[in-house]
Amino acid sequence: MFDKAEFLTRIKHVQTRMAAHDLSALLLTQEADIRYLTGYLTRFWESPTRPWFLVLPTDGLPIAVIPSIGAELMSRTVVEDIRTWSAPNYSDDGITLLRDCLREVAGAGRIGTPHGIESHLRMPLGDWIKLRDEIEIGSDMQVMRAARMVKTPREVEAISEACQIAGRAFARVPEKARAGSPLSDVFRGFQILCLEEGADWVPYLSGGKGHDGYDDVISTASEDPLAVGEVLMLDTGVIRNGYFSDFDRNFSVGTPSDPIARAYDKLMEATLAGEAVLKAGATAADIFHAMDKVCTGGAGGQSAGRLGHGLGLQLTEGLSFIADDHTVLEAGMVITLEPGASVSGGAGLMVHEDDYVVTNTGWERLSPAPSAQLMRLDT
Repeated sequence: MFDKAEFLTRIKHVQTRMAAHDLSALLLTQEADIRYLTGYLTRFWESPTRPWFLVLPTDGLPIAVIPSIGAELMSRTVVEDIRTWSAPNYSDDGITLLRDCLREVAGAGRIGTPHGIESHLRMPLGDWIKLRDEIEIGSDMQVMRAARMVKTPREVEAISEACQIAGRAFARVPEKARAGSPLSDVFRGFQILCLEEGADWVPYLSGGKGHDGYDDVISTASEDPLAVGEVLMLDTGVIRNGYFSDFDRNFSVGTPSDPIARAYDKLMEATLAGEAVLKAGATAADIFHAMDKVCTGGAGGQSAGRLGHGLGLQLTEGLSFIADDHTVLEAGMVITLEPGASVSGGAGLMVHEDDYVVTNTGWERLSPAPSAQLMRLDT
């Protein structure tokens, strides 16, 4: 885990952005935002019953307004001011505590909370209405989005470690998959490999298989066995120290058909095209167009909707590689390149994904380099 100095630096950077937008306080309710500023890492977020609040003033440390069950763990973070209530409380689930804290911190100043495309308000809607009746809360002006998109060296190191874990697991897929293996067994076996290689947990795994590519890229596993001539794709996001990897690998069950081999070659070509323009100063749209020219001849993408995205505390965060995203890349951003190609011009799809950190002169690969040809599974 990171030392407290890492979080103190992040807090200062966010407060600098707050000052630029004349914000007196931030109200944060999402797990990733709270963890970004505090390091508060727990699986207890899986329980939707209790809300958790973090209030960041323009100076000093954040204030936690949280259920009492979380006080001990929060006390191990940089947070010193922890205000608790016994939750769940059906009549007042921390709203009075939160209201008083916001008034104390912001006074008559502006309070912001994330309003962006990936923001979600994690509290009961009725309580939010009560709070807004008493306190005006507006947008954070994308302060948290901008701060989180550019990673610190320690964050990049954590993501790289998660990528290496997933890479070692991918290299061992032939231990769990061969002709006749039910796809569900492959999924279970692959998650075991990820854990054996050092993942803290495996919150995301999807994939697909088929003779002419796969129908979609977000499926859970069926009981259908792998068949000779099919292509198998596994796409995983493993967690290590709170940070995600997110990349996939394709495998041929036996010798790949010519259409499958050609589609894979196109994916490698598109990835190289994206890499060629990936550097600080380029825009997300620049990267999209470079890959899309290879994938579709410039037709404007395919069914997946984007050709990559930001990565970090969440599986997907920040920018999207689409024609309408004009975010300027900065050194320290961690992204995925994820081109897709149809197989023989039909409905079948193949995708490839890798992880990178943007530098001033280009990029550094975080996921292991992919194989130039499709990796093969035994028949």
